[in-house]
Amino acid sequence: MSVRLVISDAMWDRIEPLMPADPVRGRRWADHRRTIEAIAGKYRTGSPRRDLPVELGSSKAAHKRLLRWAVDGTWEKIFAVVLATADADADIGWTVSVDSTVCRSHRHAVGVRKGGTGQGTQPVDHTPGCSRGVLSLKVLAGDSDGQPLAITVTAGQAGDAPAFAAVMAALRVPRTGCGRPRTRPDLVIADRACSSRAIRSPLRERHIRAVIPQPVNQIRNRLRRGPPGGRPPGFDVDTYELRNAVERCINRPEQWRGLAMRTDKLAIVYQGALQLAAILIWARR
Repeated sequence: MSVRLVISDAMWDRIEPLMPADPVRGRRWADHRRTIEAIAGKYRTGSPRRDLPVELGSSKAAHKRLLRWAVDGTWEKIFAVVLATADADADIGWTVSVDSTVCRSHRHAVGVRKGGTGQGTQPVDHTPGCSRGVLSLKVLAGDSDGQPLAITVTAGQAGDAPAFAAVMAALRVPRTGCGRPRTRPDLVIADRACSSRAIRSPLRERHIRAVIPQPVNQIRNRLRRGPPGGRPPGFDVDTYELRNAVERCINRPEQWRGLAMRTDKLAIVYQGALQLAAILIWARR
């Protein structure tokens, strides 16, 4: 049977130098390209890993590779190098938009075994359960061209505002040469859910311009208090229209059915798959 592949030769030329070398001891890695094709094929089609075509190699090896590299941070490191290369090529627009999307979790994603592999690397509430609505929330930061810069997976019942600090902390683009990673965008755009003093004050202290509209209740409270309510925060309507970039940023990885509906029990594995999708999105440019 013919298998539709995700990674082109041009994309692999960019990704191959970032792959980990074979271990000094033990069995050598299976072919990196075929294994990543198997992982991408699973999430692109949303099929169980055991139903992957035999042309893509062992489905068990692909699952172990995804889990192992998610736990030891390999996907995160590769994603950081891809971002560093893009920043060196001036390919990142530092007008950053932050937003979230809620995806359904399949029944296969519930019932994590306590003490299982990777369980100690994530908070307990990152695992969806029936009492939490069986939902998983993805919080993303995208650049001005709709390319992903930071991804944070939270519990389904979590709100956007508490996760804002986490996604801003995950925004770290290393330098290809000397210097500390860049963590400060030129501009941050978010919706009304992120309009709070706890969000605006840290951005102001870091000299980051924020374009966040105020909800109606905050406007009413400020007007009711009169002069003690202070001045309204600055808001540029024309700049806020650029927030459509984050919607495109969300839609791109959700073209993969396995990411639009979560089937992974461990949130760290699901986030690793999101990071792989982000790596391939940047490699496609």
